[in-house]
Amino acid sequence: MSFDKTKTESRGTTIVRYCDVEIMRDELIVLRHVDLCIGEGEFVYFIGRVGSGKSSLMKTMYAEIPVNSGSAEVLGYDLMSMRRRQIPYLRREMGVVFQDFQLLTDRDVRQNLLFVLKATGWKEKGAIEDRIKEVLSIVGMENKSYKMPHELSGGEQQRVAIARALLNKPRLILADEPTGNLDPETARGVLETLHSISKDGTAVVMATHNLGIVRDFPGRVINIGNKKAEETNTVLSGDVNK
Repeated sequence: MSFDKTKTESRGTTIVRYCDVEIMRDELIVLRHVDLCIGEGEFVYFIGRVGSGKSSLMKTMYAEIPVNSGSAEVLGYDLMSMRRRQIPYLRREMGVVFQDFQLLTDRDVRQNLLFVLKATGWKEKGAIEDRIKEVLSIVGMENKSYKMPHELSGGEQQRVAIARALLNKPRLILADEPTGNLDPETARGVLETLHSISKDGTAVVMATHNLGIVRDFPGRVINIGNKKAEETNTVLSGDVNK
C-alpha cells in the first residue's frame, strides 16, 4: 500500500526531536518551549507530579494528542504535517506500555499477542508463532502463553504488555507509569526488563513519579513541571506524587 509519508531523513541516531514545542489540552497550555532529543537505545525518564504533563508529552509522540506549535519529529515522521492516515504507520514503529496493562481479558497470552500481529499485517503462521515465542522469552514468560490474564500476577501481566510492545521490533517504547500498580520487588523486575531492552538498541521513554526507581536504574532524566520540561542531573529522595 502506498501512502503520502511526510517522513524526513534521520539525523544520526536521533529518533525524537522536539524544538520549542507547545502542548495544549482543552484550550489550556500543558507544556511550552519543550526542546527534546532522544537517540536510539537511550533510556529516558519523564519525572513529575501527577498532572504535570508527563503523559501528555508522551501521547504527542504517538499522535494521541496534537502538538500545538513548534517542530516535532518522531521516528522520521513530522508530527506537524503528517496526515491522519499516517498515524497507524507511525505507531507500528513503536511500542506502548500502560500502567493498567490493557490486555484482552477474553483470550489467553498467546491470543493477545496473535491479535496484535494479525492486526498489523502479519500473515505467515510460522513467522507469527516464532515471534510470539521470541518476545515471551525476552520477558521471561515463555511458559505462560496458555494463561488467561486473570490467572497472572500484576507483574506477569505487565511483562506480557511489554512483550506485546516488542512484537513489531520497535525502535521506541513508551512506558507510561508501567510500575504504578506493582509492588517494589515486581517493579524492579519490570525495570530490569526495560533496561535490558534499551541496551539492545530500542529507546525507552518511561513516565514515573517514583524517584527511587530512577536512582536504582539510572537514565536520562527530564523533569516536568510548571509547564516546562527540563533535563536534570539531580534526583531527590522519595517520590513526586504529592
